[in-house]
Amino acid sequence: MGPGREMGAPSRVNPPSAADVDAAQAARPDPAPNDAATPSGLHILEAANTTPEEFLWQARPVVVFADTAADPAFLMQIKALQDLPKPLIDRDVVVITDTDPAAGSAWRRQLHPRGFSLVIIDKDGQVKQRKPAPWSVREISRAIDKFPLRLEEIGRMGILP
Repeated sequence: MGPGREMGAPSRVNPPSAADVDAAQAARPDPAPNDAATPSGLHILEAANTTPEEFLWQARPVVVFADTAADPAFLMQIKALQDLPKPLIDRDVVVITDTDPAAGSAWRRQLHPRGFSLVIIDKDGQVKQRKPAPWSVREISRAIDKFPLRLEEIGRMGILP
């Protein structure tokens, strides 16, 4: 499936098979290339280099935790985010990755994840969603579009979600 196309039903991402894991590792994305925007414009940053306060009222952090960068769920989630960045960019999302529990980042200290975890935070710094499995960009976008602050933004723009 190419960029700009979303998966339809089902809404949950199934656990990866051994072949999926092998394929994901072979095409392993760089989760935080120099803590800058990817070629698509989506910002993917390492947790060790940022703090939650930096994004207050500026962006919606989508934090992806794992105990290791080789976690199949982590690889699937990052690939899904990189493959379809536009809906996330349109919603002022910045992706934060944390695959080092021993480092004790500010994100990890504040959110207390266990294993793989996807956490969606609104611009006001409030945790809005926590998921123990990868989510598609479509699911993340739909969740964000229900946040009160996003509904206000949509209203100011004069468009419907």
